[in-house]
Amino acid sequence: MHSPGDDAPFELAPLAPAVAPADAPAAVAPPALAQCANCGVELLGPHCYACGQPVKGMVRHLSSILADAADTILNIDSRIFRTLWPLFVRPGFLSTEYFAGRRVRYVTPFRLYVFLSIATFFLIQFALGDMGMNNIINVDADASDAVTMAATADEVVKQRDTAIAELRKTESAPMMPAEASKGIEKAIAALQKKADQRLDYLGKADAARAKGDAPPPDPSIKDEGFEFNGKRWDPKTNPIGIDWLPQFANDKLNQLTGRARDNISKIRKDPKPFLIGAVSVLPQVLFVLMPLFALLLKIFYIFKRRLYMEHLIVALHSHSFIFLSLFLLMLAGVAKTWAATAAPWLIDPLAWIIFALGWWLPIYLFLMQKKVYKQGWTLTTLKYATIGIGYSIMIGLGVGVAFLVSLATT
Repeated sequence: MHSPGDDAPFELAPLAPAVAPADAPAAVAPPALAQCANCGVELLGPHCYACGQPVKGMVRHLSSILADAADTILNIDSRIFRTLWPLFVRPGFLSTEYFAGRRVRYVTPFRLYVFLSIATFFLIQFALGDMGMNNIINVDADASDAVTMAATADEVVKQRDTAIAELRKTESAPMMPAEASKGIEKAIAALQKKADQRLDYLGKADAARAKGDAPPPDPSIKDEGFEFNGKRWDPKTNPIGIDWLPQFANDKLNQLTGRARDNISKIRKDPKPFLIGAVSVLPQVLFVLMPLFALLLKIFYIFKRRLYMEHLIVALHSHSFIFLSLFLLMLAGVAKTWAATAAPWLIDPLAWIIFALGWWLPIYLFLMQKKVYKQGWTLTTLKYATIGIGYSIMIGLGVGVAFLVSLATT
């Protein structure tokens, strides 16, 4: 019940101050954030949001720098499996996806190009010279040289018969595949042809001497010399001397000419190292020429009003596909060489695979150009042919120049 005394004002008693238990831990202050060494702003991540300077600099362990470089260039993860299949079977798909903004699910164009170019040319250098029957054809190269250098007809016949007997012995080995036998037959035919040519020359030389005439020039004597000012080049008696060049430059030209002459002699004996050298410069040549290929696309599709970088993306994807096709072709070639002795029943299927890959390459590039630039069949065909011929000439010139440079500098 309510009583009269209840009308008095009601006052709350003041609360007693809270007392923390004696064993309570002291409050921990939040850790201070690191500051940017360049502008002093607190860092919130691996880069300063104010000036953009990264936290990591060059003054650290070399292993860390190399790891970052490898990650930047060859950051190939599970996305490679989502990239290689459409790259090979869907012309223009990756480029159109990139232009549409769907990029994160695929390997970036530059990394894809670098990865495939490195993998392809490692395989090419490994396989070059091991496919086909080049080694069998050249198995008696020394005997072939002996035939062409023989001074008498009896010596020619002796060297020819000895070399053919060795090749026949190789051909009669057990489990010799049919492809190897064809290679041996080609080697025998080439050796017989050289012997006949040598016998023909020796007969003409003997007839000339019998008449008291000078014999014709010996074709076995190869002249790897060069001419300068209408005379045979010689570093001492007739050196290269260009008036408007300083003396050190002329000396360098003579030095390079001498190396080229020596290397030409080596090429005639064993061209394989120089062939490998020429192939090894192809990645650098394509890398240098790729911006020019993008420029060709820009010129031929100028009315499409696309940025140059868009054409460069198309060029990167095109070259990546070329490297992937070359990789598969080399792989099939190596498998065919292996199958010649281990599994002959695989030779024909592998030959068809190589045939299909060889035709798919130009067809793919044509379809890619058609899909990306969306023009009619006639215009696409004309532009594809013109760009292809022009770029092929560029590649040929680039490889030729690179080979000449390597010939004079190795």
